[in-house]
Amino acid sequence: MRLLLVEDTDELAQSVLRFLRAEGHAVDHAADAATAEEAMALAEYACVILDLGLPDRSGLEVLRARRRAGDHTPVLIATARDQISDRIAGLDAGADDYVVKPFDLSELSARIRAHARRGQGLPQTRLSVAKLEVDRAAARVWREGVEIRLTSREWALFDALLGARGRVVAKSALEEVLVGFESMIEGNAVEVYVSRLRGKLGADVILTRRGMGYTVP
Repeated sequence: MRLLLVEDTDELAQSVLRFLRAEGHAVDHAADAATAEEAMALAEYACVILDLGLPDRSGLEVLRARRRAGDHTPVLIATARDQISDRIAGLDAGADDYVVKPFDLSELSARIRAHARRGQGLPQTRLSVAKLEVDRAAARVWREGVEIRLTSREWALFDALLGARGRVVAKSALEEVLVGFESMIEGNAVEVYVSRLRGKLGADVILTRRGMGYTVP
């Protein structure tokens, strides 16, 4: 999944980024409200992790503005503000969840997955794809009971295709998934990772629609 982390404390941000990327997510980072608003206007995210105490503007203001604009992306507030009134304000502003710092990274990840699945309209986590069994919540894949190990980038690309199963995903959209791992990618990066996935998962799992993109049937 592609995620957006809005957090101005660099040490915490780097810790969360490392953890989520290791779990196979493509994660963009914004350290202030202006950057966060620009990112949300330009890219589509499965979930946004939003701090409230940003240096240039309140996270609540950012959230209210996005909801007024009709953006229904799941938003999980992660903040040091632990008063009941703060929680109520966050939820009333349109947040889907609220966690207080310091938080457990595994719990944060589980909450992100749950809200992202609801946002995609995919509450189920176990899927059958060709001869594969897939657990999107755990980011794991098996063939005939034997687990197939995917790298974080391979999983991110595969998960993006699973999220749009039955529909064609353009190469440009898949490039956006990979950009979450590194600022620059090679022009043929999508083809490279699709080839690797086919080698591991099977040639019939990811189909090419020439001139359009890729799909998981």
